[in-house]
Amino acid sequence: MKKGFYTLLGAQFLSALADNALLFAAIALLTELNAPDWHTPLLQQYFVISYILLAPFVGTIADAFPKGGVMFFSNTVKVVGCVGMIFGIPPLYAYGIVGIGAAAYSPAKYGILTEMLPSSLLVKANGWMEGSTVTAIILGAIIGGKLASDDPHFAMIIITALYTAAAVFNFFIPKMPIDHRPESKSMLYMLKDFWHAFNALWKDPLGQVSLAVTTLFWGAGATLRLVVLAWAALALKFDIEQSTQLIATVAVGIAVGSVVASRYIKLEDSTKVLPAGIVMGMLVILMVFINDWRIAAMLLFFIGALSGFFVVPLNALLQHRGHLLIGAGHSIAVQNFNEHIGILILLGCYLLMVKADVPINMIVVAFGMFIIITMSIINRLYRAKITTQAIYNPSNLD
Repeated sequence: MKKGFYTLLGAQFLSALADNALLFAAIALLTELNAPDWHTPLLQQYFVISYILLAPFVGTIADAFPKGGVMFFSNTVKVVGCVGMIFGIPPLYAYGIVGIGAAAYSPAKYGILTEMLPSSLLVKANGWMEGSTVTAIILGAIIGGKLASDDPHFAMIIITALYTAAAVFNFFIPKMPIDHRPESKSMLYMLKDFWHAFNALWKDPLGQVSLAVTTLFWGAGATLRLVVLAWAALALKFDIEQSTQLIATVAVGIAVGSVVASRYIKLEDSTKVLPAGIVMGMLVILMVFINDWRIAAMLLFFIGALSGFFVVPLNALLQHRGHLLIGAGHSIAVQNFNEHIGILILLGCYLLMVKADVPINMIVVAFGMFIIITMSIINRLYRAKITTQAIYNPSNLD
């Protein structure tokens, strides 16, 4: 790995640490304000809507400017959102501002990998990135849960400092040659350009399957975090601090699964990990039979491990195909657009079930069945398609 990659890794770790601590601090602020329970999933919807609305523009911006500079600007926007929350802006609105920064940050963060490294190192690099991110999720959940349970406002000050430190790291990310420079920076051109990129990835067989799976994964992952919070409170009688520590076991599993995938799965074999998603859905359903926190932690660890094992290779495949077809920043913007529509839909379904007072165990079973059915459909459709197209041939990846 090049030296600049580790600088990128440091910036990503600090930013992800702040992102994950912020979620629990914002939830604690909602509790302090006596907000209704359904405001918790609504909080994340305010965050993800930025990814959807800004998707046509952030990819072009990421490809038009040095990505380290884009990441610095994005972290600055996150700082503004945190400071706003400290000074009394309602958590829903302030978290939405942070979402704007996050939406701009993502295409630059992942897009620079394809400019910095050869395709042969992409799965390994994604393993490092996911491992770093997951470590940040673990620490962020623990730190955020602990600080927020004591004093949410003090937690916001610490989180603001983390975003500022991440911005400092951004200054030292090497400037890479600008790839796929846009022909125009007009809004109409960017909308048309995004639509072209959207179609190009969905029409590509490998891009199609990786987009479908990563969309499902991130939608399911965002919802699972909130489902576990509610389930742990009911089944295990956990408070928010204990629940966030339990959620951290999922992140540990993702880290382990990511390392295994980066070590043993080659780019051309990425789609062979699809069945792991079906097994993950089965394990989610098993949660309803558990009332011991040790068994729950073990089960959530294995759910995380399967998640990391199947999403890392497909993430790398999507980046590689996107880089070849439409440019790295465009690719990640399309990916974010699809993934956050998935998050918005699944969080919306969860929000409606919470408002309708659906028992948490029924929500868990419905969630697990959804994962099983959708992953089975994706796997079956893809297997049918490759009977007529030899897309496992490594030469077709380039």
